[in-house]
Amino acid sequence: MKYISTRGNSPAQTFSEILLGGLAPDGGLYLPETYPHFSETDLAAMREMNYRELAFTILSRFATDIPVADLRRIIDKTYAADVYCHVREGQSPDDITPTLKLEDGLFLLSLSNGPTLAFKDMAMQLLGNLFEYVLDKAGREINILGATSGDTGSSAEYAMRGKHNVRVFMLSPHQKMSRFQTAQMFSLQDENIFNIAIKGVFDDAQDIVKAVSNDHAFKAQHKIGAVNSINWGRVAAQIVYYFKGYFATTRSNDEQVSFSVPSGNFGNVCAGHIARMMGLPIRKLVVATNENDVLDEFFRTGIYRPRSAAQTYHTSSPSMDISKASNFERFVFDLVGRDGAKMRELWGKVDQGGAFDLNEGGYFDMIGDYGFVSGSSNHAHRMKTIRWVNEQYGVTIDTHTADGLKVAAAFREPGVPMVVLETALPAKFEEAIQEALGHAPERPEDLKGLEDLPQRFDVMDADVDAIKRFIVDHT
Repeated sequence: MKYISTRGNSPAQTFSEILLGGLAPDGGLYLPETYPHFSETDLAAMREMNYRELAFTILSRFATDIPVADLRRIIDKTYAADVYCHVREGQSPDDITPTLKLEDGLFLLSLSNGPTLAFKDMAMQLLGNLFEYVLDKAGREINILGATSGDTGSSAEYAMRGKHNVRVFMLSPHQKMSRFQTAQMFSLQDENIFNIAIKGVFDDAQDIVKAVSNDHAFKAQHKIGAVNSINWGRVAAQIVYYFKGYFATTRSNDEQVSFSVPSGNFGNVCAGHIARMMGLPIRKLVVATNENDVLDEFFRTGIYRPRSAAQTYHTSSPSMDISKASNFERFVFDLVGRDGAKMRELWGKVDQGGAFDLNEGGYFDMIGDYGFVSGSSNHAHRMKTIRWVNEQYGVTIDTHTADGLKVAAAFREPGVPMVVLETALPAKFEEAIQEALGHAPERPEDLKGLEDLPQRFDVMDADVDAIKRFIVDHT
């Protein structure tokens, strides 16, 4: 399996070659030359598999340059019950991603049982083990530069902490994450972890990461790698739980399922798109946004119009406070027939702060062929949904999952299960849960008192050169 850039001007490479780098040299994102396809026979065999077996079956189609025995060992080490141990009462950690039935035809897919209580752990724990494996084999080291709106940072740091040959430089928007999210990251004292609070919003931090990645000389000299969802390894790992969720909520492979996905950077729902392209019987992919509704605007109108930092709202579902969705480029690449020249034209406009309209050329007319629909949610909706789920089902959900449930309601169909992807456990957003329910959510025993721990971080301006100097000074 080889990987190509969405911009069409980079040579095809193997899984291991693209794993550490993030962006392609031409500024695009990597995707497989072709998506592997699972037949009806394949799906029948996969239905009885546990999570580790499913992960191996799927990822072995993508990571074809890693010896089978090594890949199986990495997967078995990653998807273990002692890693994904923060399950709800009555759920088994052996399931890795247990399904919670709310009512007939409505389910939550529990993705937040890992060490940082966020769905990002599903991919990041694998990425940490893959990084260590590839670096050890090559005798190399890496400086990971990432940006987070809340959950990616802690997931990356918990996956990479203590890993040899790896340093992590994580940018986050200063004072715009929840207290829990901030404490999870900033309380880490590991010598290979560096937290940088950027004066701005997430998109400012993400722009810095892209700018550094596009400085090819600096990137090569200082061994810069990426763990943001622009990293193909992240997306590939997330494909697995769509298969797991499908098999858990159906009895035969002639049934269809819809997934509702809280969406900011488009990586999570992009994995669903790829699972659908690989043959998983997905009827609808529901893109659920918050007040930062750039993606909802696109799927309603065909116009992709990223917004500035000043136009990006700070909301009670902060991990989705994103107005420039990096992984959206991967889907548009498929939508425009994998035309690299067209992608360079479209993202040339985006990179200049502009917008593009896919009604031109008839591309938007094909959206229905990919199963995408969308909707948005706001703070009042989140509070109402959290209260409703608590009263109706006795279940407490976080604000992002509430966005997913609210938007899902408009797209439920008789006979088609709707699976809402849980984004985080409610303990990460105590202030919002307190507002909605009048009491704080339960917190795992091992994370009590987190906010009281000493914190280690640097506050910096949103300045690319300053970040480069920081990296140089700390390597």
